[in-house]
Amino acid sequence: MAFEKVTEIIKDAPEFTQLTDLAAERLGGKVVHATDDFFADKENLIKAGRGIFIADKYTDRGKWMDGWESRRKRTPGHDWCVVQLATTGIIKGFDIDTNFFLGNHPPQASIEGAMIEDDATTTDWDSINWQEILSMSPLDPGSQNFYECKTAHPFTHIRLHIYPDGGVARLKVYGEVVKDWKAIDTSEEFDLAAAINGGKAIACNNMFFSSMSNLIMPGRGVNMGDGWETKRNRTPGNKDWVILKLATQGTIERIVVDTCHFKGNYPDSCSIEGCFSNDDEAVLSNKSDWQTILPQQKLSADHEHEFIKEITNHSIFSHVRLTIYPDGGVSRLRLFGKVKH
Repeated sequence: MAFEKVTEIIKDAPEFTQLTDLAAERLGGKVVHATDDFFADKENLIKAGRGIFIADKYTDRGKWMDGWESRRKRTPGHDWCVVQLATTGIIKGFDIDTNFFLGNHPPQASIEGAMIEDDATTTDWDSINWQEILSMSPLDPGSQNFYECKTAHPFTHIRLHIYPDGGVARLKVYGEVVKDWKAIDTSEEFDLAAAINGGKAIACNNMFFSSMSNLIMPGRGVNMGDGWETKRNRTPGNKDWVILKLATQGTIERIVVDTCHFKGNYPDSCSIEGCFSNDDEAVLSNKSDWQTILPQQKLSADHEHEFIKEITNHSIFSHVRLTIYPDGGVSRLRLFGKVKH
């Protein structure tokens, strides 16, 4: 029987929104320069979510807005900002989100990309060899503006141009992490599931309260919403599951299951299986040979559980399946192992 694939649904969102947001602050992305952020700080652009609105909140510069907003331009030209991606990646698409920017959004935007080894000493951003990857395109107010990117070149930085000025709540830069795994020391331990390394959560049976993608984010969860949590299930013998595609194939030597912040709603226990496949669809349609890596283990509330000697299988895997019994929340899953070329 094929797995019922459940993913984060954004109405009318394209498929690329299921990829990693390479610009995300939580992954390590940074907004390193803006021509103007008079009304709202440039750093807001890459924060999580879509941004919020607080009706009566003002600063000494005007209305407080959760995004990047420049002042009204009274001279020729336009505003732009530079984002350093969390990691080198191949970009597949953008979400230029003008949420809550209604009478103050930019009518148009464009995006360029570049490979920059070290931006610490860069002062003249116009001297960079930028490549246009999104031509000037219209933006709707208060909307997620999705645009596909068809370039196959990897980039470390992007430059968002807005014409002529205004506010953007969030910028998502969806794509594939690029990492030269053949240059990696095979004796070194890596978190093979981590999003920053290229790991992906590709399917789960339920994520009613919070997203499966949180499982492989950096650091410990900041609150109960920053994890993967399923709804309460009253069916006897129920179990919930999530499938992760590893950043690269390898053996798993150490596992961390973190129930941080989950106190009255952590799973009773969990198990982990693995398979090897070059085809995600074969994995999702249950045409792969799943093998037990970690037999069912008891879990406790708000605790970081480490498993080493409990691991029973050190084969090479490309995908893993975390199963929780009967339901509940897990903040993070770390799968430390060694790369196998």
